[in-house]
Amino acid sequence: MTNGCQGGGPTGPIAIRNAPIIAGPARAAGRVSGLVPCPLRPSCTELDVDTMNLQQLRYLREIVRCDLNLTRAAERLHTSQSGISRRVLELEDELGVQVFVRRGRRIVGLTQAGESALSLAVQALQSIEQMQNLAGPADGDTEGVLTIATTHTQARYTLPTVIKRFREQHPKVRIVLKQSDPVMAARRTLDGEADLAMATEVVASIDGLHAWPFLRWSHVALLPPEHPLLATDTLALEDLAAFPLLTYDAAFAGRTSIDRVFAEHGLNPLVAMSALDADVIKAYVRLGLGVGLVSGLAFDERQDAPLVARDCEHLFGAKTSYVATRIGAGLRGFVREFIELLAPGFPGS
Repeated sequence: MTNGCQGGGPTGPIAIRNAPIIAGPARAAGRVSGLVPCPLRPSCTELDVDTMNLQQLRYLREIVRCDLNLTRAAERLHTSQSGISRRVLELEDELGVQVFVRRGRRIVGLTQAGESALSLAVQALQSIEQMQNLAGPADGDTEGVLTIATTHTQARYTLPTVIKRFREQHPKVRIVLKQSDPVMAARRTLDGEADLAMATEVVASIDGLHAWPFLRWSHVALLPPEHPLLATDTLALEDLAAFPLLTYDAAFAGRTSIDRVFAEHGLNPLVAMSALDADVIKAYVRLGLGVGLVSGLAFDERQDAPLVARDCEHLFGAKTSYVATRIGAGLRGFVREFIELLAPGFPGS
């Protein structure tokens, strides 16, 4: 996945559960105040979360994002593992329920109460982030922060010219790129951590997001000079399967289609290495470790010489990249204008 952290929950895909939103303002001390219907204890109908620290909610959300790995969650939150463990215990103590299922000292899942707590925490954080956005102007805004959750390929090869044009029009808007795998990009957008997600078909299939196509592309096979396959004008699946393959991590939709096509033809090639980053894959192709399968967007004949690319659209089909926003999110003016530069005709523009 991305930097060791997954976009969905520990046991399944992204889903937005129907749960009440925590009411009440965020205090200056960073605490949530209000009463909400309580799904955590059968004996109570309301949960007083006046003493619940927002940081605890963020820690809960991040632990689940990182597949319950406290070490990776601590790295992403710029804190210590012991600090996260302490916050989790404090949260459970304040709720009066066990949020996580444990085996010894290891967290292995969410309890039923933990699932409800996570849903409430995500919605509370989204509401607070929406309130913070109210501080700036709406349609006529000329400054602020545009946060984009996207894959390395989009950030490296698609966005530079778009961002250059956008910055010329909005010099006071600061841009933050959060490199993610497609699932993580979707999660960050659903959670309000990013204004929009840019990735492959994955983001178009997730509930809660409105996705719009903006780019069509296909895979290419990357070969070092003098590779035997360079003598073949049109590659066949059997040709590729005869060599070790270097391609994307399983979190990417492109990798899913590659695996599926090989399986449909009864082939089981050796995937010698997988990575999130096409530039990493190219580096190992140069070393002669195998044949690279990457997005054609990531190949530049001049910059990537002496590597040679062979188109594979006839093998794996054409792919589509999407830009997605959270349904119901109020898009600031400059966010809509950025999307319009990327995908003219976007319904929100």
